[in-house]
Amino acid sequence: MMNTLAIAFDFNNRLTAVSSFGLERWSQIASAGPWRWWFWQTLVWRPLWGLPGLLRRLVFSLGLGLALAGLTSCGSLTQVVPRQIVLKQSWEIESGDRVAGQLVTGSLGDISVRLRGTRLRAPFAGRVELAAKGFHCIYFSTPEVPAYLFRYCGVRRPRLGLVQAGEVIGRGQQIHFATLRRQPDGAWAIVEPSDRVLEQSLNRPPPVLRF
Repeated sequence: MMNTLAIAFDFNNRLTAVSSFGLERWSQIASAGPWRWWFWQTLVWRPLWGLPGLLRRLVFSLGLGLALAGLTSCGSLTQVVPRQIVLKQSWEIESGDRVAGQLVTGSLGDISVRLRGTRLRAPFAGRVELAAKGFHCIYFSTPEVPAYLFRYCGVRRPRLGLVQAGEVIGRGQQIHFATLRRQPDGAWAIVEPSDRVLEQSLNRPPPVLRF
């Protein structure tokens, strides 16, 4: 809040330029059409200019400060790039496809589990990434088993990036789980799923005893 106010009051010495910009914008709005003219005159400019001078300057400054802060925060967001892998097996129908207009949420090699409110957890310390293909799919990788990649589909609100074992990585009504193993050529192949990994993905970790 203090940062926002500081930004706002810093704009006070620039209000002359703002006023000239406002007059130029007013003329553009007036030439745009009667409805737009009525909207700005009745709901924006008339109530604003009816304020006392000091309060009006503060509103102008706060508005500019908040706009600048919003643009700065938007620029600092990093773009999430989904992970794309080469899969050895290629099925005719895969997760994310549509058949007769209906969405396919699982495919051959997946194990489907109804969560019934259970949260999906990281089986080990590792990394969560968005998958480039599939129905709300994510990949989980871990140094514990570097040759394997675990795919979860049907995940809502995934937590991306580095996670610790037992941390919640997503939610969903029905999760489709697959285990992938890296091949010598760098591609991935779907292999028999690990019940241990799936169990650790569904169970709450035991509490840590502190003495």
